[in-house]
Amino acid sequence: MPQTSSFRLTLIIGTLAWAGAQSALAQSCGRVTVANMNWQSAEVLAHVDKLILSKGYGCEVELVPGDTMPTLSAMMEKDKPDVAPEAWINAVREPLEAAIKDGRLHYAARALTDGGIEGFWIPKYVADANPHIKTIDDALKHPELFPAPADKSKGAVFNCPSGWSCQLTASNAYKAWGADKKGFMLVDTGSAAGLDGSIAKAYERQQGWLGYYWAPTAILGKYDMVKLDAGVPYDKVAYDTCNTRADCDNPTKTDWAKSEVFTVVTDRFKKTAGPANDYLTKRSWSNTTVNQLLSWMGDNQATGEDGARHFLKTQPAVWQAWVSPDVAQKVSQGL
Repeated sequence: MPQTSSFRLTLIIGTLAWAGAQSALAQSCGRVTVANMNWQSAEVLAHVDKLILSKGYGCEVELVPGDTMPTLSAMMEKDKPDVAPEAWINAVREPLEAAIKDGRLHYAARALTDGGIEGFWIPKYVADANPHIKTIDDALKHPELFPAPADKSKGAVFNCPSGWSCQLTASNAYKAWGADKKGFMLVDTGSAAGLDGSIAKAYERQQGWLGYYWAPTAILGKYDMVKLDAGVPYDKVAYDTCNTRADCDNPTKTDWAKSEVFTVVTDRFKKTAGPANDYLTKRSWSNTTVNQLLSWMGDNQATGEDGARHFLKTQPAVWQAWVSPDVAQKVSQGL
């Protein structure tokens, strides 16, 4: 009997200690608002954060609608939301850097390890069959490898969707590289669906394809594409003053700006969230990982939450590096 009572007492003390630790963890994290940005890669990342923060750290997580400018402006001015999981900072760098210098906001991890990228791409099977094609200039020497749908005697460069800002930069890149003089025509597919469809059609027929695209995106998770080297560095002055404008008469050969994509948190969250903030300083994934996940979501008509759960169930080697073993166990058990 004394041994049994001692065991029960030890068990009770251990249980109370565990409950106390859980309560302290939840209290240290508390209520967290996370911006659910209105594009797919940011949406699924917001749901990944919600699941890990709630299941692993005991946070009370609320997802709130967001977009780059409104979300970061609200964080600067109103200290809410607490977390912007996928902030593309190039367009808001100046005010954001000022807020960070003042200590109102903080960078956590790079949301995308390799940043957001854009440029001209070709299918991998074309690159493998033509290893000498490394740059945009290399590709433009071979219009016969990228036949235009309407005129097989010419090559095609597929443009960014109509009305998007990248339509201007891609059109100006076409002019800057003198593609028309090299036997190419610029093809407007009209929409993102049309652009994606042109890649899918090329893959089905194992034909050449050359055009503008960006990452992370579902289509690059489904079809293996190779980004061509611009062969020249990014020229910020030329890019900003002419290459982004419809009235640019003499565009310059320049690489596209690489978009820096960070997780941004408020000062209050950084100071009070404890281990939950440490997680966000480590949580980072590659375009390849995101592309594949977005492709799965597209094929399965999955929501952001569906995608997050699928990722956490199928990619433990990726996400468990962001957290401690005990947190990883809690998250896995909570799925």
